[in-house]
Amino acid sequence: MSMSYAMFRSQRRGLVSQRLLMSLLLLAAWETGSGQIRYSVPEEAKHGTFVGRIAQDLGLELAELVPRLFRLASKGRGDLLEVNLQNGILFVNSRIDREELCGRSAECSLHLEVIVDRPLQVFHVEVEVRDINDNPPVFSLREQKLLISESKQPDSHFPLEGASDADIGENAQLTYKLSQNEYFSLELPTSIKPSKRLSLTLKKSLDREKTPELSLLLTAADGGKPALTGTVQLFVGVLDINDNDPEFDQSEYKVRLMENAVKETFVIKVNATDRDEGVNGEVTYSLRSIKPSGKQLFTLDENNGEVRVNGTLDYEENKFYEIEVEATDKGNPPMAGHCTIWIEILDANDNAPEITVTSLSLPLPEDTEPNTVIALISVSDQDSGANGQVTCSVTPNVPFKLVSTFKNYYSLVLDSALDRESVPSYGVVVTARDGGSPPLSATASVWVEVADVNDNAPAFAQPEHTVFVRENNAPGRHICTLSARDPDAQENARVSYSLVERRVGERALSSYVSVHAESGRVFALQPLDHEELELLQFQVSARDAGVPPLGSNVTLQVFVLDENDNAPALLPGGAGELVPRSLGAGHVVAKVRAVDADSGYNAWLSYELLQPAAAAAAGGARGPFRVGLYTGEISTTRALDEADAPRQRLLVLVKDHGEPALTATATVLLSLVESGLAPRASSRAPEGAAGAPTALLDVNVYLIVAICAVSSLLVLTLLLYVALRCAAPPGEGAGAGAAGKPALVCASAVGSWSCSQQRRQRVCSGEGPPKTDLMAFSPGVSQTEESLHSSSEVSH
Repeated sequence: MSMSYAMFRSQRRGLVSQRLLMSLLLLAAWETGSGQIRYSVPEEAKHGTFVGRIAQDLGLELAELVPRLFRLASKGRGDLLEVNLQNGILFVNSRIDREELCGRSAECSLHLEVIVDRPLQVFHVEVEVRDINDNPPVFSLREQKLLISESKQPDSHFPLEGASDADIGENAQLTYKLSQNEYFSLELPTSIKPSKRLSLTLKKSLDREKTPELSLLLTAADGGKPALTGTVQLFVGVLDINDNDPEFDQSEYKVRLMENAVKETFVIKVNATDRDEGVNGEVTYSLRSIKPSGKQLFTLDENNGEVRVNGTLDYEENKFYEIEVEATDKGNPPMAGHCTIWIEILDANDNAPEITVTSLSLPLPEDTEPNTVIALISVSDQDSGANGQVTCSVTPNVPFKLVSTFKNYYSLVLDSALDRESVPSYGVVVTARDGGSPPLSATASVWVEVADVNDNAPAFAQPEHTVFVRENNAPGRHICTLSARDPDAQENARVSYSLVERRVGERALSSYVSVHAESGRVFALQPLDHEELELLQFQVSARDAGVPPLGSNVTLQVFVLDENDNAPALLPGGAGELVPRSLGAGHVVAKVRAVDADSGYNAWLSYELLQPAAAAAAGGARGPFRVGLYTGEISTTRALDEADAPRQRLLVLVKDHGEPALTATATVLLSLVESGLAPRASSRAPEGAAGAPTALLDVNVYLIVAICAVSSLLVLTLLLYVALRCAAPPGEGAGAGAAGKPALVCASAVGSWSCSQQRRQRVCSGEGPPKTDLMAFSPGVSQTEESLHSSSEVSH
C-alpha cells in the first residue's frame, strides 16, 4: 500500500506540472486506483467510531474531496460507514451487526467503492467486521421435561438438547453447568467423542414417594470475555411403581360409644393411605374379626372406611369390642396394611338436671353492697357417676355470680356495684350441666329489677348561659328557659328550679327576675334600664325531689341592650359672652356642652345652629357665627364689622344618633364689644328657661375679674392635686375615687369621641368593681387640637 501511495503522489505531481496531458493522467489515475485498502472495526461500534483516515491513505488532499465529488458506494450497505469530508476520516454511521451481515461465517467484511471525479478515480476499500461477544447462548425451549421411572438404576443416561450461540470462535464455545442436586450429574461432549450428546446421568435411585418431581437449572456459558450465559429449566417427573403398603393413620383406634346409639350411628372412620399413585395407591377396607363375637353389630364401608352401628348395643352385656380392619391396594401384586379399633360402650345419659330457685330478694336497690345474697338455688340429677355430677354457671357479663354453699347448693350473690341509670334490669340465666357425654343441661331464669336511689344530681347542659334583652321591656317578659337533666327515675328525677337570692345594688335579685319552679322559664319582673344596669348576672339552682335532694347551679348572664330613651342634657354655663369686634374668621368664642345618658350611637351627639342672629338681621345673609358639628364650639365664620348687631342670640340644636333621634336646644347670648377682652360663653338649659339678658359691665372690671378667677382656680387645682396624691393609698388609680360621679368625655372638632356618662353600678353581677364603657367613633384628632380645645374651655 505504501508503494501505491508513492506512485499516486508521483502521478499527482505530474498532474500539476503537466496539465496539458489530461488523457495520460486519467490513465495513470485508473491504474493507481486499482489497489485495495483494508480496515477493521468491531461490530456494534457506536456512531462516530473511527475506522481509518481514508483520504490520507488514498493519497487525496482534503481540499480536493468536495471539488472532486468524493463519495462512497456500497451495495445495500452504504449507510453503515460514512466519510467526514472535512477531515477525510472514515467513521461508523449506523449499527453494524456481524451476525446479521454474515451469519456464522468465519470471515465478514464490507466492500466499499471510493469514487472521485475530475479526473475519475475508483478505489476499493475492504472493512473487516470483527466479532464481539454480544450474543448469549440460547436454548430452543424455555423448559425441558423428562419422565423417569423410580425403578431406573443408577448410571442411567437421559439425553438433553444443548444451546446455540450466534457468535463465532471462542465467543461461541459453550460450557454447561447443572444446579446442585443429589440425584443427577451432567455428562458433557468431549474432544475425544465430539458426537457424544449432552445428557443427565442418574447418581442414585429415585423414590417417587419422597421426591415426586425435581426442578433443575441447566446453565450454558460461552467463551467470551466477559462470558454470556443462558439457562433452561429442567423438570424431572418420577413415575410410580407399587412399592409401598397401605398405612393407617393410627395402628389402634379407641372409640367411646353410648349404649343408646341407634342403627346406622357413625362410630369412627379409619383412614389408610398408600404413597404410591394411580391404581397402586387405591385402597379398599374389610373387617377381619370382631371380638367378642358380634359381627352383626358393626359394618365397615369398603370404600371410605366408615364404621357404623348395625344392631342394638347393651352396656350390661359387653362394655368393650375389638375390631380388626385390613386395607388392601390394587397393585399387582396387591399389598395390605392392618389396624385395631377399640370400642368402649358408655352408660347413656338420659336424665337432665333439675333446678330449683328459692328466697328471691327483689327488686334490688342500686346501692346494694357487693356479696349480698339475692337467691338460693339447688340442683339435682337422677343419673349416676359422671352423668349425675352437675356443675352450675350464670350468664356471662352480668354483675352476679354463683357461690357454692354445699354439694348441689348455690347462692346467687351480687358481684359488683349496680347503676340503674346504665342498666335498669338484668336477665340472669342459671345453667346446670351434668358430666355426661354428650352432657345434658337445664336452665332457670331470674329477672332482677334494679330499684333507683337518688345518686345523680340534676345537670345543666353548660355551666353558663348568656342572653340579651332590650331595655324598657314589658314586665313579665320571658327571657329564656333553663333545663337540667336528672338520669334518676320518678321522684328522684323530678327537678324544680329556683333563684339563688342575692343583692343587686340596693335591691334584691328577686325584684328583677323570677324563675318558674317546674318549667325553668326565666321572666323579667320589671322594665330593665341599660343606663342603670348593663349586665345582670345571677345563678339558678336545680334540685331534685329525692331524699336527700341533690342539686346544681347554672350562671345566667343577662345583657341589657341600650335603646335611645334619653335626650341630650345640656350642662349649665355662664350668663353671657363678650366678643371683640376685632376677631377674624375661625376664632372660637363659646362652646355648648351636652351629655347623653345612653351609650353607643344613641349617645353620639351632633350640634346644629338653628337661628343665626345675624342671618335674620341681614335678611338671609351669611351669619358671622357657626357651631362645630360634633364639638359644640361656636366660632366666627368671617371678620366682624360694624354692621353686625351688638347683641347676638344663637339657638343651638343638640341631637343624638338614635332611632328615632332625640334633641335638646340651647340659647347662647353674645355681646360684641370694641375692646379685646376674652369672651365668656354661656349655654342655657332647654329653650324656655333662658332669663332676661344681663347688663354689660365695664370692660376693665371684667378683665380683672377674669384674671383673678383663672389664677385662683389654677392655684386651687394644684393644691388639691398634691393633697390627693399624698392621701391616696398605694395601688389605687386616680380614676377610682370618681367612680360614683358622672364623668364627661367630650368630642374633638371632628367628632372622634362621643359624649357619654360613666355610671356606678352599670354592671351588676354582685362580684368585682363596677364596669364602665366608652364608645369610640372614627378617632382621628391630634393631641394638639385636643389641647387647644381644652385650653379654650378653661378660659371660657
